[in-house]
Amino acid sequence: MCRTHPTEQFTMSNTGFILTLSCPDQPGIVHSVSGLLFQNGCNIVDSDQYGDEFTGRFFMRVHFTPPAGGPGLDTLKAAFAPVGDQFGMQWELNDAAAKPRVMIMVSKIGHCLNDLLFRAKVGGLPVEIAAIVSNHRDFYQLAASYDVPFFHLPLMNASAEQKAAQEGRVFEVVRDQNIDLVVLARYMQVLSDDLCRKLAGRAINIHHSFLPSFKGAKPYYQAHDRGVKLIGATAHYVTADLDEGPIIEQEIARVDHSMDPEQLTSVGRDVECVALARAVKWHAEHRILLNGHKTVVFK
Repeated sequence: MCRTHPTEQFTMSNTGFILTLSCPDQPGIVHSVSGLLFQNGCNIVDSDQYGDEFTGRFFMRVHFTPPAGGPGLDTLKAAFAPVGDQFGMQWELNDAAAKPRVMIMVSKIGHCLNDLLFRAKVGGLPVEIAAIVSNHRDFYQLAASYDVPFFHLPLMNASAEQKAAQEGRVFEVVRDQNIDLVVLARYMQVLSDDLCRKLAGRAINIHHSFLPSFKGAKPYYQAHDRGVKLIGATAHYVTADLDEGPIIEQEIARVDHSMDPEQLTSVGRDVECVALARAVKWHAEHRILLNGHKTVVFK
C-alpha cells in the first residue's frame, strides 16, 4: 500500500472532491488518473492506493481540489468516464463537503444510538442523522432532544406477512428521507434477504463480538462460557448472510476470569460505540472499498 499526504493540514479537509475506484491491477492507472486531474487544473490533496496480489485488483482514493472557477462535479464525472472505461473501473466521484443522510435503526439498547447522535451533533461525525427507526418507543424522547424524526415501526409477532409489511415501511422511510446510509445500532431484528439486497453497500451493522467468533444472540454470554481474555465488537456491512458481511472495523478490550456476563456486556458497550463510530465516519469519508468479501479501508 502506498500513502502520500503532501501537507498534513489538508488531511481532514472537506473541500474539493473524492474519487474512489477499483479495477483489475495493471500499469498506467495512477498515471492516467493524475494526468486527467492535472489536465483539468486540479490539485491532489492526498492519495492512497493498494494493489491486492491475491485478488489482482487495484484500489485508489484521491482527494483533490479544482482551481477557482474550475470544472464542477458533473463536468469532472464526464471527463473521467473514458478513463474508467479504459481500465474497467468501478468508480465514484463525490463532493467532499456533502454529508450523507443517515438513518439509525435501534431496538431497546441505546448506547450506540446515543453515541452517534452526540458525535454528529458536536461535529465528530461528518453525517446528517435524518431519521431514527425503532420497533420500540423507548428512544423517542432522545430523538426529540436532538430534533431527529422518530419512526416507531413495531413488530408485534414473527409472522412473515407482518415482518414484510414492517420492512416495507422501513424502506419507505429510506426513500422518503433520501437516506444514503442505514446504521443498525443494536437493532435486534434480522433483516430479510430482500431488504438486504435493497440496502447493499449502504447498511452498516454493529455486532457485539469479535467476528467470526460468537455469532448470533448473546455473544457476551458465549464469550463468558468460553473464558475469553479479550472481547470485541465488529462493524460490518449488512448482507443476507447473518453476521457474515464484509468487516469494516473491529475493537477489543481485555477482560479476565473474575468478570461475569453482565460485566463483559458493560465493557463491551464502550467497545461497540468506538467500532461503529469509526465505521460510519470512514464510510461517510469514502474511505471504504469492497474487495469481494473483504474491505479495503484507507485511513
